[in-house]
Amino acid sequence: MPSLADPVRSRALGRTGLSVSEIGLGCASWWGQKAFDEREAVNLVHAALERGVTFLDTGAAYSGGGAEPRLGRALKGRNLERVVVATKAGTFHDGRRVARDFRPQAIIASVERSLRNLGLERLPLLQLHGPAISELDDEMLATLEELKRRGLVGAVGANSFDPAVIDHIIGLAVFDVVMVDYNVLRPERAALIARAAQQGKGVLAGMALAMGHANRQVMRLRAPRDVWYALRALKNHRGDIAKGARFGFLGRLDGLSASQAALAYVLADPHVSCAVVGTTRMAHLIDNLGASGVTLSPAVMDQIRRAQGVE
Repeated sequence: MPSLADPVRSRALGRTGLSVSEIGLGCASWWGQKAFDEREAVNLVHAALERGVTFLDTGAAYSGGGAEPRLGRALKGRNLERVVVATKAGTFHDGRRVARDFRPQAIIASVERSLRNLGLERLPLLQLHGPAISELDDEMLATLEELKRRGLVGAVGANSFDPAVIDHIIGLAVFDVVMVDYNVLRPERAALIARAAQQGKGVLAGMALAMGHANRQVMRLRAPRDVWYALRALKNHRGDIAKGARFGFLGRLDGLSASQAALAYVLADPHVSCAVVGTTRMAHLIDNLGASGVTLSPAVMDQIRRAQGVE
């Protein structure tokens, strides 16, 4: 088993020509909130980079609009030659709530703002954030091609937890990458991931730790940030909390934490390029990165499938 000092392994991001760490850092949620000390937030990014993380994921709408600028400050002066910074367009924070705007001119304006926020001349990966199929019309596709042609964007992807949307995107040539919600609670996503990989798309696993539901982490209240995450989970993901109770055994495996086992499950799918996880604690970051290169035993995989109801 790799030691915690081992660098994170890398995988190809589909046919983009990019290589990314198989575990990426999500820079969103509480991480980007003003209530979370910026020094701690920046230290997490630097620690991830120093341990071989080369994929950083954020979005224009995240953390009340504060995630992108904070990530930009964290990256200032760092060597980003091998780092893939990904952000999202189509949603934004209007000062009160998350709003949507998928008009092509809004996507272009979002890209230009993101470049300023992140301190970059080019976005390695731009993802549309939860588009509807109807919004992926010819004008939108031409706009994405134009952003590539102008050199403002390298690869183009889409983040959606709607399988029908992802299935549609898989057939569109302009898209290079898809992000899906894949974790121990979502084994049914494996077929969709395989279809995406067959078409040369890079696959990112969002919600790779099932937002802490698979190890009951979300219900361990030690600080204001934990209360914030727990309330969000109760509001938006109550069903997943119940499902997660079936996976308590992941926290009782020899030599692995529950998070490492959950991530190792995601990374057991060779079509997954990167499992993206966020954290606000250094110990959690280091623990998560320790999952790189871990192979679960057949007995543990069988136990997971039984808990999933898959025979």
